[in-house]
Amino acid sequence: MAIKKDQTVEMNYELKINEEMIEDNMDGESIKFVYGSGQIIPGLESRIEDMNIGESKTINVPSNEAYGEYDEALSQILPIEEFEGINLEIGMVLEGEEENQEVIRATVTEVTNEDVTVDYNHPLAGCDLEFTILIKSIS
Repeated sequence: MAIKKDQTVEMNYELKINEEMIEDNMDGESIKFVYGSGQIIPGLESRIEDMNIGESKTINVPSNEAYGEYDEALSQILPIEEFEGINLEIGMVLEGEEENQEVIRATVTEVTNEDVTVDYNHPLAGCDLEFTILIKSIS
């Protein structure tokens, strides 16, 4: 049975960027999602349609169909006083809420005595992704 809209799909995957392994659950617990519901990135979802149980495939997803292009405008320099009481480290992910209660995340990219540079881009923005996937079940 091939994957169709609104079916629950269970799959395992490896994710590489520039030949470097980023994530791998091939020997671990599968992920489950409803196909067509937007629970996985669009470029991957569109490329697994019509796959069958037990089928394996390597899929390349360009950044614009994954987490988007990197946007320099989403990097911001803020006064260090705004981070009082936080032990800042480069690579640290900070969470906050917008006025509409939506959670926002920013990665600390630079810390000086006066300023902190934070980046609101997704960590994989601007990256082309290579997935190797295995379809475990479709229901």
